Amino acid sequence: MKEIRRDIGLFLLPALAYNLYFLFLMEHADIGYLIYLDILLGVCFIFYLTFRIRRVIKCQKKKEEYLKYDRLIAGEMEEFDNIDIARHDQRIMAQQLEDQMELRSDLQDYITRWCHEVKIPLSSALLVNERIKDPEIRQSMKEPLEKIRHLMNSALAGCKVQSQIFDLQMRPVPLDECVRESIHNQQFFLIQNHFRLDIRVGDQTVYTDKEWMIYVLDQLIANAVKYAQDQPKLSVWTEEEGEDVRLVVEDYGEGILPEDLKRIYEKGFTGSSHRNGQYKSTGMGLYLAAQILKRLEHSIEAESRPGEYTRFTITFRDNRRFFNL
Repeated sequence: MKEIRRDIGLFLLPALAYNLYFLFLMEHADIGYLIYLDILLGVCFIFYLTFRIRRVIKCQKKKEEYLKYDRLIAGEMEEFDNIDIARHDQRIMAQQLEDQMELRSDLQDYITRWCHEVKIPLSSALLVNERIKDPEIRQSMKEPLEKIRHLMNSALAGCKVQSQIFDLQMRPVPLDECVRESIHNQQFFLIQNHFRLDIRVGDQTVYTDKEWMIYVLDQLIANAVKYAQDQPKLSVWTEEEGEDVRLVVEDYGEGILPEDLKRIYEKGFTGSSHRNGQYKSTGMGLYLAAQILKRLEHSIEAESRPGEYTRFTITFRDNRRFFNL
C-alpha cells in the first residue's frame, strides 16, 4: 500500500498549497469557485484512488497465487513493480548456481579419476599380498586392503549417483548372477567372519543395470558383515507374486531399532544402536543403495527385530515400458 499513500500525499500537498494561496494571497477571489474546484478534483481523485486500490489488491492476490508455484514466476510478473530488479537478481543467482554446479562437477571428476588411478596400485598390492608366505601376515594385510577397495568403490559410486549424468545399461539380467558376483566381492569378509550362507535364488530374469544392482547387493551384504553377531548367517532368496519378482537379503545380526527403521535411507544417518564396535558407519551405504534403486525403478523395503534379524526386500517390476525397452 505504499503506492496508495504516496498518491494521497502527492494529491493533498498541491491541493493544500493551492487553497492556501487563494485564501491568503488573493483577497478578492471568489470562494465558491475554489470550493467547486476542490469538489471536482476530490471526486476525480476518489475515482482514481478506487481504481488504484482495486488494481493493487488484484496484483497482491495474483502475487500470492504465483508464490505458491514450484517454478520460476518472474516471466509472468510483467505488471509488477521492480520486475527488472527481480530479473537482474535471477540472472545473478542463476550464474552463481551454475558456477557452484561446475565446481561440484569438477570435484566429482577429480574424485572419479583419483579412484580409477588408485585401482591399479591397489590391485597390485592385493596380488603382491597373495605372495606372502606367512598366512597371518597375509591375512592381516589383506583386510585393510579389502576395506580400502570397498571404500573406494563406494566413493566412486557416490560420485556417479550424484552426477547429472547417471549412466544406465538396462537389459535382462539373471538375478543369480548378481547375487553370485556380489558374494564373490564380499567373500573375504564373509569367510573372515565365519558366515553361513543360505542362497536360494531361482532362475528369474529382471530388467535392471547389472553393475549397479551388484553394488546395491554389496552394500546390503557389507551391512550384514558390519553388524553380525555370534554364529552369523546370511540368507538370500527370491519370491514371485504375479509379474513382480522379489529378492530378499536377510541377516541375523544386531537388527535395527524401530525408531531408526524409517530413517535408514537418509543421507548420513548412522542410527542410535551401539553396533559391534568393529566398524564405524558413514551413513552413506543405504542412502546410495536407495538412490540407485530409485533410478532403476525398483523399490526396497526393510524389516527388522533388534537382536534377531534384518530383512531387505527389493521388488522388481516390469519396467521395460518406462525405459522404452
